[in-house]
Amino acid sequence: MAYTTIDNPKNHFNTVLYTGNGGTQSVTGVGFKPDWVWIKDRDATLFHYLQDIIRGVGVTLFSNANNGDTTYSASITSFDTDGFTTGSQSATNGSGKNIVSWHWKAGGSPSSNSQGSVTSSVSANTTAGFSIVAWTGTGSAETVGHGLGSAPEYIVVKRRDSAGSWYAYHKGIDASAPEDYYVQWHSTGARTDNTTVFNDTSPTSAVFGTGTAIGSSQTFIAYCFRSIKGFSKISSYVGNGNSDGTFVYTGFQPAYLMVKRSSGTGNWAVYNNKSQTINEMDKQLFYNLSNAEGTSGTKVFDFCANGFKARGNATDTNSSGSTYIYYAVAEAPFVSEGTKAAGTAR
Repeated sequence: MAYTTIDNPKNHFNTVLYTGNGGTQSVTGVGFKPDWVWIKDRDATLFHYLQDIIRGVGVTLFSNANNGDTTYSASITSFDTDGFTTGSQSATNGSGKNIVSWHWKAGGSPSSNSQGSVTSSVSANTTAGFSIVAWTGTGSAETVGHGLGSAPEYIVVKRRDSAGSWYAYHKGIDASAPEDYYVQWHSTGARTDNTTVFNDTSPTSAVFGTGTAIGSSQTFIAYCFRSIKGFSKISSYVGNGNSDGTFVYTGFQPAYLMVKRSSGTGNWAVYNNKSQTINEMDKQLFYNLSNAEGTSGTKVFDFCANGFKARGNATDTNSSGSTYIYYAVAEAPFVSEGTKAAGTAR
């Protein structure tokens, strides 16, 4: 049986908590030079700030809004070898604020990719199953090269040059034809069946399909993910609505977990092992909301050595009979080649 060669997930994804100083600050402890940085003030009602290596430092999108690229010169000013540097922007470095930053390693400076019907600019980390893709739309059905070498299971597409929806494809959204549907990061909406976004076309090892919603001469960014055994898992589960909730096997102890109800309305809830270090996990942020980090007041999840277990009956995470899509990244693999110790329970 083949296992991941990623013995240390923190070489490809990491969460860092820091306190803002209101001036300039070097945020370190990431463990690598990040290509995608996602920042959220945990104390205040402020937007999520997303910046990446292709769009450039300071150029921001917000997961909770449909705005196009907006440049903030006092936000991230550089991607560094062990993190990033931020200026005095309130959302990224407000004085005394408790802030979370999530970091993904892609492939550094982008390369041209001509595998699709349009040429894309791609920064890809095939080892960790993550790539960032930029291209210009044609207004017609097209294919876009993603650089992963295997078919992505989770793709999020956003228009950059103006306002536009965050469209997400996820393999767990439907058992037979997930490419027929989308959900939106900035919305609580259930899955929508629509051919104009992903063109009812399954992703391949080289490309993903888009439809006429990707307008002519409009610029787009996509974040593409595929599961890597022992490092990340993209799938779905069905809630049971009680405190002894559904157990979901991932093959690792999660460090980061995103969950979205896809069969009905629900928030994009996200949990991490730095904001809360012991079970039960109930401190949450939401992709689609600017809310401060809060506790649900009820049990939500246990992070286990080999997966996670839903608790309670919250609509966002464990409603009886509801389908939930998720994306999880490992703190430690349960077992992997070269690992001296398996993942342990919390």
